[in-house]
Amino acid sequence: MNERIQERWPDIPYGPWRSTCSALHLYIQIIGKYRLARSPWVNHSWHATLYTDARGFTTGLVPDGPGGIELSLDLINHEVVGRATDGRIARFSLEPMSVAFFHGRALDLIRTLGGTPEFHGRPNEIPGAIPFAEDRMERPYDANAVTRFFRACVAVTNVLQIFRTAYLGKVSPVHLFWGSFDIAVTRFSGRHAPSHPGGIPALPDEITREAYSHEVSSAGFWPGGGAIDFPAFYSYAYPMPTGFAAARISPEAAYYDENLGEFLLPYDAVRLANNPEDMLMTFLESTYRAAAEVGDWDRAALECKVGKPRQPRPM
Repeated sequence: MNERIQERWPDIPYGPWRSTCSALHLYIQIIGKYRLARSPWVNHSWHATLYTDARGFTTGLVPDGPGGIELSLDLINHEVVGRATDGRIARFSLEPMSVAFFHGRALDLIRTLGGTPEFHGRPNEIPGAIPFAEDRMERPYDANAVTRFFRACVAVTNVLQIFRTAYLGKVSPVHLFWGSFDIAVTRFSGRHAPSHPGGIPALPDEITREAYSHEVSSAGFWPGGGAIDFPAFYSYAYPMPTGFAAARISPEAAYYDENLGEFLLPYDAVRLANNPEDMLMTFLESTYRAAAEVGDWDRAALECKVGKPRQPRPM
């Protein structure tokens, strides 16, 4: 494989860094919950998510303290960094520790920046999770694995950003949902959806129902964990239209998972391809088309050509 492709799309097998991944997931939840607690509600919980940046993940500017505070996880230097709009900066290292210790350090950091260190103290979307302040088990921190994961997230984010441009209808940002720990982008048909049944572990049904208030085709990336023990791309439709599961999807490595009710494409199939970006885009486009065609979306009114730098969309 081309060395540049290997660098952009690194090997990130889930098994060797499972424990570190689990710890990182919880740390990211703590950072995300701070943004959630201080930000006004935006449809579909878009006010709660994190974003990929040049060094890891960031909250963006959160309205708090002296005007605003940004919290970031630097996954290259391996530290949590907080910045306030009055110039204050605080940081602490990412290293082996307990979730309770990370939680305490995060509260101290927010307090140092003049912010409000108050947010919900229990993990979401993790069955039987222990409150952050009570989770005192020592967790490992594999810095090399974390940096490889970050590089993969950059590659994934770049493709999802391009895919996002080919849509005139309502479409989400490309963002990290810290509850389920996936990078996602969602397209909307514009029509209301039936009330979601809820039932997601440690997530209030009212939040789930608001998130799925309208028809969607959603796609994204998981590092592994839960129902699958390997990194993968996914795509699903809600509500699932008749015939979606039987749709012909590309590339050949993609398949429909009956248990998840979603199409999956293993990350390894993409990273080992001659052109990973093209393979991933094929998966995103074909699964969206399947949802839109069998769901009878108004594709002519919703779609456009992929955006190009410095080229306004022709009218």
